[in-house]
Amino acid sequence: MERLTTQQQRPVAIWLYIGVGMLIIQVLLGGLTRLTGSGLSITEWQPILGAFPPMNEAAWQKAFDHYKEIGQAKYVNNHFTLSDFKGIYFWEWLHRDWARLMGLVFAVGFVYFLIKKKIDRSMIRPMVILFLLGGLQGAIGWIMVKSGLNEENLYVNHIRLAIHFLAALSLLVYVLWFALRLSTPVKEILVAPGLKKLNAWLLGLLTVQLFFGALMAGLHAALAASTWPDINGGWVPGTMFTQGNFLEDLTHNTQTIHFVHRNLAYLITILVVIWWWKAASETPEHSLLHRVRYLPLLLVLVQVLLGVLTLLGSQIHIPILQAILHQCVGMLLLLVLVWTYFLSYGKK
Repeated sequence: MERLTTQQQRPVAIWLYIGVGMLIIQVLLGGLTRLTGSGLSITEWQPILGAFPPMNEAAWQKAFDHYKEIGQAKYVNNHFTLSDFKGIYFWEWLHRDWARLMGLVFAVGFVYFLIKKKIDRSMIRPMVILFLLGGLQGAIGWIMVKSGLNEENLYVNHIRLAIHFLAALSLLVYVLWFALRLSTPVKEILVAPGLKKLNAWLLGLLTVQLFFGALMAGLHAALAASTWPDINGGWVPGTMFTQGNFLEDLTHNTQTIHFVHRNLAYLITILVVIWWWKAASETPEHSLLHRVRYLPLLLVLVQVLLGVLTLLGSQIHIPILQAILHQCVGMLLLLVLVWTYFLSYGKK
C-alpha cells in the first residue's frame, strides 16, 4: 500500500471536511437540545430501533409515560401535555439521529475509499482512532443523559455536559487536523516558532474558556448575572469563592464561573490581537497563513459581541438565537486557531 500524493488524497480530505461540517451541526443540535430543555425526553438508549420516533399515539403515550417517571417531568414540566412532550422529544431525537447519520457517512465512506484504494497505510491508524473517538463520544453522551434520569436531578450534570462538549470538540479538531494533513500543500506550512508558541497558548486558553462556557450553559449561569460590563453591579462578585473548597466553587458557583468566563474572554482577545500583529510581520506576504491572519481577530471580536448580547438578553430566559450563534462562533474560532497552528507547525 503506497503513500498517496496530496492530489490523490483529495477525495478523502473532502469526505473528512464534510465530517467536520456534520460535527459542527451536531454540536449545535446539542446546544439546541440543551436550550430547549429536551435532553432528558428520551429515557432509553436504542442504537438501532431508536432511529425512528414513536410511530403511533400509543407509542407516543408510552414514551411520555416513561418521561413522567423522572424528576424533571414531576417537578419542572408537570404541566406538560403530550403535545408539549412531542416538542422537546423532537430535538433530542434529531440530535441522536444526526449522530447515527454521521456514523453511517463515516463508515460507508471508509469502506468505499478502502475499495477504491484511496486510503494508504499512513491513514489506517488515524481512521481507527477517529472511529474510537466517535464511539467514545456516544458513550459519554449516554452517561451524561443517565445522570438526569432519576427523581433527584432535574437536569443533566453540568460537569458531564462540559465533558461531553469537550469530547465533541476533540473529535472535531481531530477530524480537521486529519483533513489538513491530507489537503495542505507542504509549501504552505511555515516554520514560525514564535507564532506557533503563542497559537498553542491561545488554543489552551480557549479550551479552558469553552469548558467554562459549557458550565455557564449547564448551570444557566447567564440568568444569575445578566449585566455587562459589571457582574451584578461589581467588577469582582462578592459571592466568589464562598461555595465549598476552591475546585467546587470554581465549577459550581455561578458568580465565580461568570468572572472566569468573562475575564478569560478579555485575555484571549488581547492575545489574538498580539498574534495577529505578529503574524502580519513574521510571515511571508504570499503565504496562506499571512492571508488568513485576520480570521481569528474577526471571530474573537464577533464572539465577544455575541457573548455580551446573550448576557444582556438573559433577563428572564436565555435567548436561543444569540446563545447558539455564540456557541457556533466559539467553535469556528477554535477550528481557525487549529488551522493557523497547523500552518505554523513546521512539519506535515
